[in-house]
This record gives sequence, C-alpha cells and structure tokens, in this order.
Amino acid sequence: MNAIHRFLWSRLSKASRAPDGTICDYACYRAATIGSGGQESQGSKTLSPLLSRDSHGAVEPFRNHIRFGLGLALCVLAAVAAAAETPFDRGKRVVNEALQALGGDAYLNMQDRVESGRAYSFYREQLSGLSIAKIYTRYLIPTPGQLSMRERQAFGKTEYTAVLFNEMGGWELTFRGARPVTDLRYMQYQDSTLRNVLYILRQRLKEPGMIFYSQGSDIFQNVPVEIVDITDADNRTVTVYFSQRDKLPVRQAFRRRNVELKDWDDEVTLFTKYRDVNGVKWPFDIHRERNGEKVYEIFSDSVEINKDLQDDLFTLPANLKILPKAK
Repeated sequence: MNAIHRFLWSRLSKASRAPDGTICDYACYRAATIGSGGQESQGSKTLSPLLSRDSHGAVEPFRNHIRFGLGLALCVLAAVAAAAETPFDRGKRVVNEALQALGGDAYLNMQDRVESGRAYSFYREQLSGLSIAKIYTRYLIPTPGQLSMRERQAFGKTEYTAVLFNEMGGWELTFRGARPVTDLRYMQYQDSTLRNVLYILRQRLKEPGMIFYSQGSDIFQNVPVEIVDITDADNRTVTVYFSQRDKLPVRQAFRRRNVELKDWDDEVTLFTKYRDVNGVKWPFDIHRERNGEKVYEIFSDSVEINKDLQDDLFTLPANLKILPKAK
C-alpha cells in the first residue's frame, strides 16, 4: 500500500470509529443514542436503521456494517488507482482490449479474407450504384508506414469487373484490359487503409512511433464508448470509438486534405453487426460517410478467413493489355 493509500485509510478510519472501537459513522452513532453519557434512554425502543441490538438487548452500533465501511474504503482506493492511469496508458489499454475482443491471436494470424455481399455507392445521399460484390484481402509482412495489404474488389455475379490494389499501385480491370487509377485515388486508398482501425489492429500495433491517447468516455448512439486518438510516426491520426460493452470498434473518424477544393474532408466509418468467423469478430455492415453524407456501404452475407488466396488474384496477368491511366 503506497503513501496515498495509507493516508486515505487512516483518515477514513479516524472519521468512522465509534467509542467502542467499531468502524461506523460516528455522527450517526451519536445521533442514534439518547441520554447522558452517550447511553440510550431506557424508554427508547427505536434505533437508527444502521444500529442493532446484541443478544442481551444492548445497543451494538454498526457492528453489522463493517463491510460497508471496508467497501467504501476499497472504492476510494480504486478511484485513486484509476486517477493514476494516464491518457496514454488508458488509450493503450482500450486498444489492447479491442484486439482481444476481435479474437486476439486468431485475429493477428488472419492471413486473408473473403467478404461476399452487396455494395452500395451514393452521391449526395442518393443511391448511385448497386452491385453484388466480393472483396478479397491478403495481408503481407508489415512494413512501417507502408501499405502491407493487397485487395481485389470484384463486382457482378461473374466478377466481370474489378478494382485491384496492391503495394505497386491500383488498376480498374475490365474485358478491355487494366487501366491504372489516378495518383490521387491510389493515394487516398493508401491513406484510408493506413488509418483504418481494423487494419491498424492487424498490421500496425507494434509499429515504431504509434501513439494511443484516450479522450475519455462518451455516449454514441445510446452506447457507452471509449474514445482513443491513434497517431502514427507520420502524424496520421484517426479517432476511434470503442464500445464499453463488448470492447469492439464502432466508429472511426479522421480529416483529410482535399487537394482539389483546397479544403478538408471529414471521413467517418461505422462498423456494425459483428459476427464470429472462426474465432475472429468481423463487422458484416460497414458504412462510410464524407462530410456528413453517406458515400458507401457494404452488407456482407458471408465472410471467410484463411482461404489460402493465391497471388494471381492480386497481380496483373502478363498478357493483359495495359490501358492509359485514368484522368
């Protein structure tokens, strides 16, 4: 017990010890006893609810409430211990709890993933695209500050079109060939992935320079949450809301410079409908907003992990025609 704890315990003990040595609220003891000398008047039959009589009918002040006094002391000590936790310690604890809630080692050992469902795109809150979608993801050996993941987003029942992203670039794939995406689109994909909390928990937790800073607790959509700012060595920051109930991430938000409009975009992602997939918790509904307007949502019907996905899914065939870069 450290010096602070000993001081609080001594003050609590002095304030709550009755004349007979019993731990109690002394002010209540004096108010409850009647007559001179602190003795109960003979005619008094009524005692404080916190007092009791022994087998001989004598007043036994608060002997049955020692547990209450000890419980109060423990609460005080717990509050002091909680206050000693810095925002950095709390942030790291919340993030580690989230990793365990997602599956712990099972999550860290997830090598690849296939999400199948329906993808929706929106423009100014109006539906602008709908398609059957299959998202293939494969994790690489982490490289600090670099994209360490490959992803193929295939659309349609026969997957006749797709968008491919890997550490070398991005391409739109159609029957005509492969068209490289714009530099801006690829840069935004990299930035969004590096700030994605699910990617951070899988690939970046041990990266040098990562900072986890707790902003405290709040209520989000009637759910108590812990709010943590995650910042990397390149000053990329994402604010993540973790549910206090199940420790899972439910919301993330960050600001990104809009180089075309010379302004800032507020990017928000919501994660809901978590389900267990071979020991890993994964959200089956992912919803994205930009500047308060919905821009994308995917509802997964099924999610599979560790399917031993091969390289040909994430690389361009040698004989595929390369089209001019998108403008």
